[in-house]
Amino acid sequence: MERSESEEPGNLRAKFQQLYSALKSELLHHPAFEHDSFSYQWVENMLDYNVPSGKLNRGLSVVETYISLKNNEDDPDGVFLATVLGWCVQWVLGSALVLDDVMDGSYTRRGHPCWFRLPNVGMIAANDGVLLLSHVNLILKKHFRDQPYYADLLDLFNEVVFQSASGQMLDLIIQKDFSIFTPSIHARISKYKTAYGTYYLPFACALLVSGERIEDYYEDVKDLLLEMGVYFQVQDDYLDCFGDPEKSGKIGTDIQDFKCSWLVVKALEMCNEEQKTLLRDNYGKEDVACVEAVKGVYKELELEKVYAEYESEVYEKLMARIEGVPNKAVQAVLIAYLEKIYKRQK
Repeated sequence: MERSESEEPGNLRAKFQQLYSALKSELLHHPAFEHDSFSYQWVENMLDYNVPSGKLNRGLSVVETYISLKNNEDDPDGVFLATVLGWCVQWVLGSALVLDDVMDGSYTRRGHPCWFRLPNVGMIAANDGVLLLSHVNLILKKHFRDQPYYADLLDLFNEVVFQSASGQMLDLIIQKDFSIFTPSIHARISKYKTAYGTYYLPFACALLVSGERIEDYYEDVKDLLLEMGVYFQVQDDYLDCFGDPEKSGKIGTDIQDFKCSWLVVKALEMCNEEQKTLLRDNYGKEDVACVEAVKGVYKELELEKVYAEYESEVYEKLMARIEGVPNKAVQAVLIAYLEKIYKRQK
């Protein structure tokens, strides 16, 4: 695979997307497994359906962060490695989404039927999710085994996968119990299930390629990244109920799935006994009337307005903390992360 000769900011997304096909080809021809024609076609279709779709923000963040940390110097080798890592992040995300959709019984993802909903896939998707995750180690070994930070990369990806899976476990096992639907539990789920993989992993990948030590940024910057990830999950919870599926590409099922969503946690904090009874009687049921009853409570409590106030407050709080980061390059990266998601609709 050839390294890119140069990087132009306006072309970053196109160049990022170009590398996907080369990485896919490496995996499909990897000597660790000898494909026949039908397994080759299955894996190729599975990859194309689940890895390069969506906004690619997590993967692109690795490249954008690396370029910012290196002050936009001409460094094609470093940009190439950052791009490979960006795709590793997308592979991890693809694995998580495939498995998450199976566990949640979701219907759509990124405007299309979930992978397991396709007629010829079904529960084979569970194995596909594991396969996607195993691809990451193959990519890392091929492109980074001679780098001095290779062991750090392996530790990073293994740690974040563990944290994300642990957050998913917590999200699943506390279902159907309003007594533990608290702000602290929701923040904990969001931190481990979402924040580590969405913000900490891309930033830490770029940091390693740039020759920096993760530990040097461990306290203040890591805390900021994780807090941003919690905010990102609150946005997801809000969009699951009040978002436009045409924009988000996903039909929300948090109410039906009895999820510990920010909305229901906030509602339980604010509601009276009559409203709480309505929530208890209707939350977690597939019936359309039950879903509408829950949404009716949300509207009575004006949770759309409460969310708008939350979003403004958390934006101002995060921005104030970011402005206190002494490293100007890192500060610029964090501002870019925050601006990209502020008031997002998908």
